[in-house]
Amino acid sequence: MAPSAASSAATSAIAVPGAPCWVSLLTVDRAAAQDFYGAVMGWTFRHGRLGEDFTVAIHDGKPVAGIGNVARRMGVAVSWTAYFAVEDADAIAARIRERGGTVAVGPLTVGPGRAALAADPAGAVFGFWEGETLREWHIGREGAPAWLELRTRNAFDAAIFYGEVFEWATGRPDRCEVRYEDDSVMVRSAGHTVACLRGGGVEAAPDPRVRPRWHVYFRVDDVEKAVEAAIAAGGTVAAEPGDSTVGREATLRDPEGGLFTVTSGGA
Repeated sequence: MAPSAASSAATSAIAVPGAPCWVSLLTVDRAAAQDFYGAVMGWTFRHGRLGEDFTVAIHDGKPVAGIGNVARRMGVAVSWTAYFAVEDADAIAARIRERGGTVAVGPLTVGPGRAALAADPAGAVFGFWEGETLREWHIGREGAPAWLELRTRNAFDAAIFYGEVFEWATGRPDRCEVRYEDDSVMVRSAGHTVACLRGGGVEAAPDPRVRPRWHVYFRVDDVEKAVEAAIAAGGTVAAEPGDSTVGREATLRDPEGGLFTVTSGGA
């Protein structure tokens, strides 16, 4: 579930507070998830420090994401979940509740840190992590996902919520910055865009399972081949391959219902 799960030997550091620091698939069948993502993404897997229910996906020798066999136990839907680094998990939990969000799980001690799952006022689920993070894991670079996007009803309302919770746009050099572009909010850390908050498209979605959520983009060499592999492995296509401003992409659903996008572009 948390970034410390990757490896006791991995080089660790403290991430910029409020910045994404990990993504994890909360599922009900870890073995089946490994088979699917291994076939589609070419990932291999190893156990970290969190026990038999958790594994870490590896690509080109780099940790990419976690898989936790905990969705049923935690009472949450199968989903890809983004985690944000924090300095004080209890303080963050209090801010979330004060601003209309919900803390569903935790903060709990997990390995050398503390983790929690929460939902913003629109219902999008996210996690936060207090503790060391992987120095080599950065959105859009090396083994990390290419992109994180909050798909919600009102991006600006969401930006106020997350900005107050994670102290974005406070002018402090050790916090994330935000930039407004048309109907989106871009979140930047250390000069790099690490997330996008985009509004307006959720209520029009034809699939009732598509609700406000943090959505993960993974980079692949060939989007069409990834789609073919997903179908062969029991997944489905939620959005057919098409061109975007950053490259080719398609949205897929794994056999347990986890949504994600494969893209030939980056952040």
